[in-house]
Amino acid sequence: MAVSKTNDRVGAIETRGIEPVPDNERHGHAGQMFWTWFAANISILGLPLGATLVAFRGLNIWQAALVAIVGSFGSFALVGALSLAGKKGGAPALTLSRAVFGQRGNAGPTLITWLSRVGWETITTTTAAYALLALLDTAFGIRQNTVLTLVCLLVFISCTLLISGLGHATIMWINKWATIVFGVLNLVVMGFLVATVDWDKVLDIPAGPTSGVIAGIGFIAAGTGIGWANAGADYARYLPREIPGRRLIAASAFGAGIPLVLLISLGSLLSAGDPALATSSDPVAAINAMLPSWMAIPYLVAAFGGLLMSNHLSTYSAGLTMITLGLRVPRAAAVALDVVLMFAGGIYLMLIADDFYGPFSTFLTLLAVPISAWIGVVAVDSLRGRTYDSEALMDTTRSSRYWYSGGFRVPAVIGWAAAIVAGLLFTKASTSETDIWFEGPLSGSWLGVNGLGWAISMAVGGAVYALFGRPNGAATGSADESASPAFQEAGR
Repeated sequence: MAVSKTNDRVGAIETRGIEPVPDNERHGHAGQMFWTWFAANISILGLPLGATLVAFRGLNIWQAALVAIVGSFGSFALVGALSLAGKKGGAPALTLSRAVFGQRGNAGPTLITWLSRVGWETITTTTAAYALLALLDTAFGIRQNTVLTLVCLLVFISCTLLISGLGHATIMWINKWATIVFGVLNLVVMGFLVATVDWDKVLDIPAGPTSGVIAGIGFIAAGTGIGWANAGADYARYLPREIPGRRLIAASAFGAGIPLVLLISLGSLLSAGDPALATSSDPVAAINAMLPSWMAIPYLVAAFGGLLMSNHLSTYSAGLTMITLGLRVPRAAAVALDVVLMFAGGIYLMLIADDFYGPFSTFLTLLAVPISAWIGVVAVDSLRGRTYDSEALMDTTRSSRYWYSGGFRVPAVIGWAAAIVAGLLFTKASTSETDIWFEGPLSGSWLGVNGLGWAISMAVGGAVYALFGRPNGAATGSADESASPAFQEAGR
């Protein structure tokens, strides 16, 4: 099996960019997706997500556990389903998206995806730097200062660059073995955290309303799987075509679902006894304070490692997304540019911004809407049996099969735009009662109050595309796949 053409082996720099992987270079098995998504979700960011379910959604521990199961397993089953396109087309998710939206029309979803990746990386990098600062303080008594903060950011970013820069084969190898190591370490830490739970308070919390459960599922889905849905194909593109799709979906759902359910449920338990975790500006320190002093070092090492596992995946995808946007550099160089932006974002959050968790929640709320709109369109397109033309995906000129009408596939682009508008109507994004970033006119409705703007966006995107996109267009890739005269006119 010839894989040396692109150096897709452990320890070598992957030289393939976004060009589709030919069949004779495919390798691997569905189980790799289990380790990939397990690695992406063993970070401590799952704990404040769970804390929010109790502190802000009013759920009891049993409801929070149900929400964690449905939101985590369900959203990552969707990630697995969308990653089937990577197995079929052999290219990253947003490169394959050119076939759906057109060479120019794909720019909008790709830009949003890149912003999402950079935002997640900044949040993860900031949290990891806090963990490293706490580790230095605990182990050596070195107190935080500006220079040390910058050094901790650089250490984490350098680790990220090393793994993501090497590429796919190294990532797949590290995902498995590092997940085992940090997973076991996290289980030990979680065991001690459970011992701090005030069970009397936990069991005395009454059940919250059904609307809170629905809102909680939406919040967990938006904060976990929805954020990764546009990256699944990036890691599945080297897999052989003959791997059954159901195995890929199951591996993705269980790989992410197991750690997320444990972490989110534990976060709910901790918040039930003390709501401080849900409002902490430094979740690393808040959790560290709950542990015996001698457990601090193992906990902080586990926190740092878990965050690194998530961050290197996001950074790898961000590099591919930047190339899809038109950046003409090797993949490793795109990753390097991405970490520079990550460093700048970390400086802002740690040295300039006053709040950590507020911007985190607001960021999730807003970007979930356009990402969900993309998911709705792409999911319908995939269900119609989309096939991919490798040459057309890489041809961004007017001669491309995916040029459509002026570079836009009108039904997909309009479906995506309409879905964003619909979702934002029901969305409110704020860091506090007085600091409101955005407030849609229908955000006070039941759907809006329960945080389901992203679900509205997904449904509208899929519905508009299903209604106006010609059903046989997905398979044929015809020059003009618009279904109605109105859409044909709009595309001229």
